[in-house]
Amino acid sequence: MSLIPSFFGGRRSIFDPFSMDMWDPFNEFPLSTSLSVPRSQFSNETAAFANARIDWKETPEAHIFKADLAGLKKEEVKVEVEECRVLQISGERNRENEEKNDHWHRMERSSGKFLRRFRLPENAKIDHVKAAMENGVLTVTVPKEQIKKPEVKAIEISS
Repeated sequence: MSLIPSFFGGRRSIFDPFSMDMWDPFNEFPLSTSLSVPRSQFSNETAAFANARIDWKETPEAHIFKADLAGLKKEEVKVEVEECRVLQISGERNRENEEKNDHWHRMERSSGKFLRRFRLPENAKIDHVKAAMENGVLTVTVPKEQIKKPEVKAIEISS
């Protein structure tokens, strides 16, 4: 267990050799430095949603991806598998329309587009991928091919 506090969001992540995400060491860093690139107001508004949190677990039967997409309809989310065994989950949450007479006190809900890509392992059945959305959680199930264990034949030893 590490005694070093986490300045990068507080949530620890597991190294994922199949992920194609780019890690930004200064993303969500609480201190601004002269070396950091200034971010526009637009990018700050969408930062939380643009990096949609997705869990990936592997069971003996399948690879299961779960994404928290609260407030999105299934029509606003797209799940695709590219030829090179890449699972792509994308979508967009539109910003609420501002009326001229409205006076906003706070605007914390994020809006914008998100895109996450995962390289699937060789044992994934990419023709049998299923996706379901329930209570703001997208679940993508990628079945695994059954690996046949080689038959072992006992050989009698002669004298």
